Amino acid sequence: MPGLLSSPVCLTVISFLSWLLHPSCAQIQTDEVPGIQYGRLESNVTLVCGKSRTGIPVKWQFNHSSALPWHKGASDGSLVLLHVNLSAQGNYSCYNSQGLLLYSVTLRLGHPPGLLTISCRVPNHTHVRCSWLDSIQTFLPAQYNASFRGTGEAWRPCIMDVTHKLCDVHHPAFWQPIHTLRITETNGLGSQATSIRFRLHELLKPDPPESVMVKPVEGYSKRLIVSWNFPSSWPPHDAFPLMFHIRYRPLDSMYWSERYSEESPVEIFDALEDHLHQVQVRAQDEVNSDSQWSDWSPMLLIRPWANPTPEPTEELLSEEDFFSLYTKPETSTAKSHKPALEEEDNLGLVILLVLLSVVIFTTVLSLILVVWVRQKRHDHVTIQELASMVKMKSMPI
Repeated sequence: MPGLLSSPVCLTVISFLSWLLHPSCAQIQTDEVPGIQYGRLESNVTLVCGKSRTGIPVKWQFNHSSALPWHKGASDGSLVLLHVNLSAQGNYSCYNSQGLLLYSVTLRLGHPPGLLTISCRVPNHTHVRCSWLDSIQTFLPAQYNASFRGTGEAWRPCIMDVTHKLCDVHHPAFWQPIHTLRITETNGLGSQATSIRFRLHELLKPDPPESVMVKPVEGYSKRLIVSWNFPSSWPPHDAFPLMFHIRYRPLDSMYWSERYSEESPVEIFDALEDHLHQVQVRAQDEVNSDSQWSDWSPMLLIRPWANPTPEPTEELLSEEDFFSLYTKPETSTAKSHKPALEEEDNLGLVILLVLLSVVIFTTVLSLILVVWVRQKRHDHVTIQELASMVKMKSMPI
């Protein structure tokens, strides 16, 4: 009997009976490694049960539940999800009629990559920094690859910071007229390459000047001194000089005054006395006229030097000064102001007399002129009358 139980036929039968009696234990037995399947949103997605055979019914579960998204079954045991949305993402498992796990897959839904929006800036002659933005939200993890080259050059990698969506190129061939940057985005649904072409010398834009300071000039109420440092990102040697643009104006004024200089500091001579002033500085590559001006430095407020108002000081008075100050204040005040008052009264009287004389003289002159004109007319009339009488007498009767 022990030999019979140990025979291959008996062991096979015993194993088969054990499998039938313990179906729950078989549910976790699978040699399929769970994978990931990607599908497009708002489309139909088909999930295939890996070990199922055509004509054998299978059961699907979604996140270990028999409640499935909107779907339909197929004769080959596959599951077709209709017009899927993000809620259909998750783990899908298929089982045979005895509950044996046949296949498991994780479904991720999203969109394939689209064209990227790329922008680049050139803070100095040795560095190019480019960034990008997605034109569509894919909802899927993506990988990026970026490369850069000048006209006629081989592609070289652009060092990437995927977290911040940046890439950097160091020591580009600045003398090349055209440069190209290509960024390729890849996810589970495909890939998309985006390229842009640009001229480095036109994108060259320094960072704003740093450590900008404005100070008043002691003893001068209309002067200010403006100082600054080169941007820390700009090469410190003389091969790349910068031109600096200073602007300033009184607070609340609409109009700026401007100065240009290659060196710091600069002295302003026409500040408005006793007024707050706004001051800013920016920079541009002096050699490359096609380059861009930097952004303005932060606004600074400063007031020119003002002569301080002297404060009253306490001085010791002698006994004689004290006595004269407090015993004869009215007399001394009257004496000191009386000559001035008399001079003012005399000056006013003189002016009044002059005006009165002018008026009288003008009036008399006008009267004389009127009388003379009337007399002249009267004499003319008398002469005419006499002439008429002589004519009448000479006529024969």
